[in-house]
Amino acid sequence: MSRDPSVTSALVRDFVGRKRLALAGASRSGKKFGNVILRELKAQGYDVVPVHPAAAELEGLACVRSLAELAGRVEGLVVVTPPAEAVRLVAEAAAAGIGSVWLQQGAASEEAVTVARARGVSLVHGHCLLMFLPGVRGFHRFHRGLWGLLGKLPAEAAAG
Repeated sequence: MSRDPSVTSALVRDFVGRKRLALAGASRSGKKFGNVILRELKAQGYDVVPVHPAAAELEGLACVRSLAELAGRVEGLVVVTPPAEAVRLVAEAAAAGIGSVWLQQGAASEEAVTVARARGVSLVHGHCLLMFLPGVRGFHRFHRGLWGLLGKLPAEAAAG
C-alpha cells in the first residue's frame, strides 16, 4: 500500500505532539523495527507504553496486554505490526477511546484505513514516524530531507 496523499502536515504535527503513546509491534528479542521506534520515543521523552500479548516488559518499560487497559491513559497508538494485526489494533484503539493512530509503513491496509475512517480515528499511514519526530537524526534526517526535496512529504512537513 502506498503512502496516503491525503495525509497533511497538521495530522503529522498533531500526532508527534502527543506525548503519551502506546506502541504495538515491539518484540522481546529487541530486534524488530518496533523496538527501534520504542527506544527513540523513550529517548525523546515520550511517555510510551508497549502493548504485547505476552511480555511483561520491553526496553525497560512495563507492557500492557491490550489497548483496553490503556483507555484514558494514552493519546495515540503507533502500530508496527503486519496489516492483519493492524486492523484489529485500529478497532481496539477506537473502542478504547484512542482516537489517533500512526500505522508505520508496512502495517497499513485498505481494511485498516476503512476501519479507522468508519470509527472516526485520525490516521497517519504510509510514512515513517521516525522521519517526523523532533530532533530526528542520522538516516531518518537524511531520508526526511531527501523526501522534502522530492516533494514526497506532507505539505510543510519538510520544514518541521
